[in-house]
Amino acid sequence: MNEQRQTPLHDLHLELGARMVPFAGYSMPVQYALGVKKEHEHTRQACGLFDVSHMGQVLVRGPEPAEALETLVPADLVGLAEGQQRYGLFTSEEGGILDDLMIVNGGDHLYLVVNAACKEQDIAHLRRGLSGHEVEVLDRGLLALQGPKAADVMSRLCPEACTMVFMQHGRFSIDGIEVWVSRSGYTGEDGFEISVAAQDTETLARRLLTEQEVEPIGLGARDSLRLEAGLCLYGHDIDTATTPVEGGLIWAIGKPRRRGGERPGGFPGADLILHQVAEKDHRRKRVGLLGEGRAPVREGAELFDDEGHVIGVVTSGGFGPAVGKPVAMGYVTIERAEVGATVFAEVRGKRLPMVVSKMPFVAPGYHRG
Repeated sequence: MNEQRQTPLHDLHLELGARMVPFAGYSMPVQYALGVKKEHEHTRQACGLFDVSHMGQVLVRGPEPAEALETLVPADLVGLAEGQQRYGLFTSEEGGILDDLMIVNGGDHLYLVVNAACKEQDIAHLRRGLSGHEVEVLDRGLLALQGPKAADVMSRLCPEACTMVFMQHGRFSIDGIEVWVSRSGYTGEDGFEISVAAQDTETLARRLLTEQEVEPIGLGARDSLRLEAGLCLYGHDIDTATTPVEGGLIWAIGKPRRRGGERPGGFPGADLILHQVAEKDHRRKRVGLLGEGRAPVREGAELFDDEGHVIGVVTSGGFGPAVGKPVAMGYVTIERAEVGATVFAEVRGKRLPMVVSKMPFVAPGYHRG
């Protein structure tokens, strides 16, 4: 077996009593003493601290980096103002999704955050596609401070960061430690993602944990929080067999990159993807699903119509603590994708009714100013 890599917070996780599990090649905390449900509830009510240092952090430098990266992603990056962040997708020549990522306009460079499980292939993809540019892989920690009281905490440690709104990025200092901060996250709540030099990560994490609102949160609650927020997990809800349109991610395709736009196409799989955008020519769609009772419906459960025909599959599912019901997302045929439609999920030989629902399942708490 390959040895699991460790983040800069590994020793701190053990000190805090975390239960560690292998995840994306790393040893990561799945939960702490509070347990997954209470960690989830604490993040919704106050503020949670997540170690996301396993994610890949990359700088792209060179001539016109935004124009260059647009050859690999369908986002409008030329129109991205300095200090702004945007969600993006690496697409394949077949129109599938290779990974999703965050992209920051850092002025003379782009700062990217990519998924841990895909980062080696993403870096190779960037280097092949941007041969005239420098692709620098950073050795930095990454912390996510998430929840309705995250701004209260940051107002005491780094008040300048609290002037930002959702999807803005800046460089600041906390107790003399240089930090790169984005007002964003993966929980549906207000919050901050804080990039910090590897050697300073533990010091900063300990400082944040001294604040009364902050509890350490593991991967278990991270997953249930993002599911309630209707956010995709790569390799589950989106993958190489899924187009952005099927995945409900049309909004990630910038208007200038679509047919009739200023810079249409030019990214892998553009012909198929832009055809699906313009013609609505796709056979399945990612939807939210709300169950009854308390039995969770897990990934892989087949979905049926009322006549017993298979019409789709669940890609993420569990019990939503803030919703009080089973929540899931998955793919169904276009005919069954209308909000309010009833489908049936097979769980241990029983077919449980679920209602196609709007996402997110909880009201977003993003700070938009």
